[in-house]
Amino acid sequence: MSRIGLKPIEIPAGVEIKFTDGLVEVKGPKGNLSQEVGSGFKVNIEEGQLSVERPSESKNDRSLHGLYRTLIQNMVIGVTEGYSKQLEIVGTGYRAQKQGNKLNLSLGFSHPLVLEDPEGITTEVPSERVIIIKGIDKQLVGDYTAKIRAYRRPEPYKGKGVKYSGEHIRRKVGKTGK
Repeated sequence: MSRIGLKPIEIPAGVEIKFTDGLVEVKGPKGNLSQEVGSGFKVNIEEGQLSVERPSESKNDRSLHGLYRTLIQNMVIGVTEGYSKQLEIVGTGYRAQKQGNKLNLSLGFSHPLVLEDPEGITTEVPSERVIIIKGIDKQLVGDYTAKIRAYRRPEPYKGKGVKYSGEHIRRKVGKTGK
């Protein structure tokens, strides 16, 4: 029994949701998002609440029930509030700069990395050591953040690299002298 799938989603004011032929479209003040829902699943919208019904009690349908409900919930939050993730850069000479819609990263390579912001994503660099990634699609924000972090993951000896804000790096003890 899916506990998450059975919970209704509150629809805030200013958000429109349409469900046609297995496609859920959410329109809000920050933008529009759409998501396909598996065949047979029904989305009921009534009295400011949205609920997802599964077609049968099969194992596959039960496993997807909570997933679809959560994806729709993430779209509603995205078009009203948006999502943001923050990265911190640690290391001597490591820095980030914003040039138009391009992010210029100096991460200890022989050349700077220049990344263009994907559509629907904005980046901010309030200081050389902090990058803030914002957008309405939770999955895109997470993917782009992970892509930036993958260029120079934090290493366990000195902690140098790109890490999520608030991430704890397990440190290792270095070599000991004789």
